[in-house]
Amino acid sequence: MELRSVEELMDLLHAGRGAARVPDRPGRRTDPCAHALRTAALLRRGRPADKELQIAGLVLAVGGLLGPGEGSDEGGSEGGGTGALSGALRAADAVRGLLGERVFRLLRQQAYAADGRPVRPVDEDALALRLAAEEARTPGGGDGAAAGVLEDWRTVLELVAARNSRLGAVD
Repeated sequence: MELRSVEELMDLLHAGRGAARVPDRPGRRTDPCAHALRTAALLRRGRPADKELQIAGLVLAVGGLLGPGEGSDEGGSEGGGTGALSGALRAADAVRGLLGERVFRLLRQQAYAADGRPVRPVDEDALALRLAAEEARTPGGGDGAAAGVLEDWRTVLELVAARNSRLGAVD
């Protein structure tokens, strides 16, 4: 499934709020959308000018909200994998056309790093995304109150999508 508009992406993220609970660590479960909000908020604090990096943190949850096989239409990521890897690759494929190659690349690198695969070359932005995602999992990390609400991110999503749309039109 390729997400074609910010509205589709927002609908998907809203549908997943509080509904999907997945194992985080043994004995703990986490809401992937709340985790994504905390990750994006941490990236906003650490890199306020890097909207694409912040959005990559926000859309980490998308892969888990898509059904199996829904994110890899044509020519996207190489194949399935399992669990977090396939979910992150589905997220990357689903948002590629809407949010651009950089967000796609960051999500892919996040998927491979989380799966224990070496990612070369080591990308400073991908590392920042991974560290923020880890910090958002820790108790008290990425304070939930400071993470805001999903609707706060609509304007940033629209900005990144519009920028990507203009770049695509030029190519």
